[in-house]
Amino acid sequence: MVFAMCLLSMCVRGQYIFKSLILDADTKLPIHSVTITDLNTGSTYISDKNGFALITNLGGGNHVFAFSHISYKQLTDSFNIPVRGKDTVMVLLEPLHDEMDEVIIVSTRTNRSFGNSPTRVEVLDSEELSEKNNMRPANVSMLLHESTGMQVQQTSATSATASIRMQGLDGRYTQLLKDGYPNFGNFAGGLSILEIPPLDLKQVEVIKGPASTLYGGGAIAGVVNFISKTPKEKPEYNFIFNQSNIGQTNAGTYLSGRKKKMGYSLLGLYNYQKAYDVDRDDFSELPRLKNFTINPTLFFYPSASVSLVIGNSFSKADYLGGDMQVIDGKADTAHTYFEENRTIRNTTRFESEALLKNGSRLGLKQSISLFNRQISVPGYEFEGSNTNAFSDISYHFRKGKHNFVSGLNLIYDRFTHKIIDSTEDQSAKSFTAGLYLQDTWDLSEAVKIEAGLRADHVNWKSIHYSRSCLFLLPRISLLARFSKGLSSRIGAGLGYKAPTIFTEQTEALQYRKVQALNNQESEKSFGLTADLNYRKQVTKAFSVNINQLFFYTNIRRPLVLQENSSGYYYFINAGKAVNSFGFEMNLRLVFKENLKFFTGYTYTNAKASYRPGNKKLPLVPEHKLNLTLVYEKEDNFKLGIEGYFTGNQYLNNDNRTPSFWEFGAMAEKTIRKLCLFINFENFTDQRQSRYKPVVSPPHANPVFGDIWNHTEGFVLNGGVKLKL
Repeated sequence: MVFAMCLLSMCVRGQYIFKSLILDADTKLPIHSVTITDLNTGSTYISDKNGFALITNLGGGNHVFAFSHISYKQLTDSFNIPVRGKDTVMVLLEPLHDEMDEVIIVSTRTNRSFGNSPTRVEVLDSEELSEKNNMRPANVSMLLHESTGMQVQQTSATSATASIRMQGLDGRYTQLLKDGYPNFGNFAGGLSILEIPPLDLKQVEVIKGPASTLYGGGAIAGVVNFISKTPKEKPEYNFIFNQSNIGQTNAGTYLSGRKKKMGYSLLGLYNYQKAYDVDRDDFSELPRLKNFTINPTLFFYPSASVSLVIGNSFSKADYLGGDMQVIDGKADTAHTYFEENRTIRNTTRFESEALLKNGSRLGLKQSISLFNRQISVPGYEFEGSNTNAFSDISYHFRKGKHNFVSGLNLIYDRFTHKIIDSTEDQSAKSFTAGLYLQDTWDLSEAVKIEAGLRADHVNWKSIHYSRSCLFLLPRISLLARFSKGLSSRIGAGLGYKAPTIFTEQTEALQYRKVQALNNQESEKSFGLTADLNYRKQVTKAFSVNINQLFFYTNIRRPLVLQENSSGYYYFINAGKAVNSFGFEMNLRLVFKENLKFFTGYTYTNAKASYRPGNKKLPLVPEHKLNLTLVYEKEDNFKLGIEGYFTGNQYLNNDNRTPSFWEFGAMAEKTIRKLCLFINFENFTDQRQSRYKPVVSPPHANPVFGDIWNHTEGFVLNGGVKLKL
């Protein structure tokens, strides 16, 4: 009887189970082949392909388990068995990364580390963002201007509006995203990079070449995704004040924090720019600008597996450029020209993500963006509003060596022409419904493949016609590791761009006398990129990283602006293609983590076969070279010097511009929580007016030529940053 009772007691003590789901702490993806050791008994167990581990026949009481994996930091934790109120215990392991692999890529939606992403993604990290924020706190134009393979193209000599180009292609072929939301295209595109502040950014991710599977139309030359910071347990309170010799004043703050199941962030920024005339020709190189942005965001974490984000961003700006006397309120019969842009931008977003019991993730993203712009020049008024509604639901799951992302994407875009003057109604709208599937296959540690297919059904409409089209957009990328330090990425895919009147050329015309679309077709593209990356820790103190990228893009039936005999502008689909090919070379040398040298060279050969005579695309430098040398003592000081070479460009009249160099220098000193900075941008005063006038007479009705160089010249700015 006593023996039977003891046996029963042993059975009771041994009847418990412990079930765990083991995830990557950064990506929240399941980890297979994790070894779990019960330190009480010495028994070991292995997690399955979905990250689950089931340990049976445990006795009640306290058990200590060690979780170990070759790519993760070992975690040791104790659990009281049985675990009350939980069917499955979630265990998060911290990855073991080297410096390059620490960066987690968001834009491919697989939340992979930099080194494991088959898609080639360039990342501008928080250190680079902080440095560029010192130079231009108002917007991201400086950040993009100084990046290899990208070009900021100014479209107005007096108001400094601009767009971003990749591979020498028009700005409409590059898709700008903020946290994955495409709210900066079409009518909102001409001022977009001037209205994205860098103060709240965690990193910027750049995909060069086709990125159609996840982002659809418009991502022909590439994608730039601006990733915002998220709150952490330790609060972050950042303040910046900046002043320049050209009359620019910036004051901003970024606040964030998280406590238990709720977090918040708040971005506030005010920018003021005096009208600036560097060459004393009575016309502004920089407009008078008043701009402010406020962006509050709330984060909710109702459980360890569910998160919610609700945010709203509001910005208002007034740009007034042109004749300096008009800007000063002293207009007369000889001084009448001005160009004013007034904008209001409001974007509301909602996000939700749930981690399911099987390790899969379900995500929902929704945004509504409203953009209103008024343009005024003598004798002409233009006003329009752009409404963009974006919805995306995605499901991410893992099966064996495959990571799948599938989803449905809906985009509604409507432009309403409010003031119709000297042209016809340019109102237009489009609706896109897209289905996509992407598979990232870890074939082995050395070979990883990412393949995707997207089907977009697009309907667009103007006052003249309506058209619907179905686009099938395949894309594939390959990562091959030949050795520890040598790897290659190859990617190819199709793309398209629905027709729009909003291009760099019509922006320069303020959309005056631009006729509505009439039976134009979409542009279609094929793109290919291939790179070779080599990195080596030569000595304990010295490392080298070399990346060589080759690119090619073909755009069929490109949309081209024409002028008729009455002086009105209209678009046609050219019968011959646009082709852009070239290469980029990047070299990074680091000595003792203190001394860093970067160089980037870009060769671009962009041609439009439909152009008579010279086929080269205008305003595309064939050669660009970036040089940067930085010496830094962390949390102490930083010194840097930069040099940029821009090669010859062809203008629209086929004249060739001279090449030029520009140089900059910066210094930063940190004293506890206070940071003082000073920046000498373009201290050799490189500008277009040193070669020829930017503005041609008559004074009351000026003529503006192509802009191929800086207009404002040397800029000295400095300020203070406070981090609490």
